[in-house]
Order: sequence, then C-alpha cells, then structure tokens
Amino acid sequence: MNADVLLVEDSADDVLFIRRAFGGTDLDVTLRVARDGEQALEELAAPRPPDLVLLDLRLPRLGGLEVLAWLRAQAHLARVPVVVLTTSHEPRDVRGAYDVGATSYLVKPVNAEALRTLVQTLGLYWLRLNTPAPDG
Repeated sequence: MNADVLLVEDSADDVLFIRRAFGGTDLDVTLRVARDGEQALEELAAPRPPDLVLLDLRLPRLGGLEVLAWLRAQAHLARVPVVVLTTSHEPRDVRGAYDVGATSYLVKPVNAEALRTLVQTLGLYWLRLNTPAPDG
C-alpha cells in the first residue's frame, strides 16, 4: 500500500531529514511538502486527502494551529491523523494543538539520528500498525 503523507514544514533541513528517514524504511510513502500554512491548505484541498499529516506549528503566512483548525472544519478531512511535529515544549502550544484537534503531539529532537528514529517509528505506527476508520 502506498501511503500519502503531507509534511507541512518550513525548515529545509528538517524536510531533508524527514525525507531520508522515510526513505530508510520499507514503507511505501509518497511525501508531499508544503513550506507554509497557505501551501498546506492548497495541498489539503486536493481531491484525495493524505493518509497522514505531519504539521509544524511555527510556519510562515499561516500558523500550524490555524491550518489544523481549518483542516478539522472540513468534513472530508475529519479523520485524517494529524501529528504535530514541532520544536515547542510549551504547555500552551501542546494544549492548543490538542484543543484544535491534533491526533498526536511530538517534539522534534535536535539530533538528526533521533529525528530519523522518531519519524520511522511514527511512520510505522500510523501507516502500518494503526487501523484507520473506514470510509462512510
């Protein structure tokens, strides 16, 4: 099964590390990247929703919480898992993300190897082990 993952991330380094991490798995992943919140909305408006969204909070043009609120207001995207993947440990950010509808909240490790392990683990969980809700 090919999984469609939308990565909403403005850091070119993090995009590279995350792309490499998925490439180092046996998961068949198509990784689409949106570099800011407005691009994320454009990607999410596509006819086929992604199987998983990895969402940074600190984004140019439109913040991650605004993207998440918009996404959760769309009926066809209501069940898409959204993993907030950000650098913030702030309780108000964690609370805010869950209040708006985040499925999970993970803090990006600063070490590239730890980020690789985290991405591979979350990919395995959300794309292989998790049983999504059926359509309809």
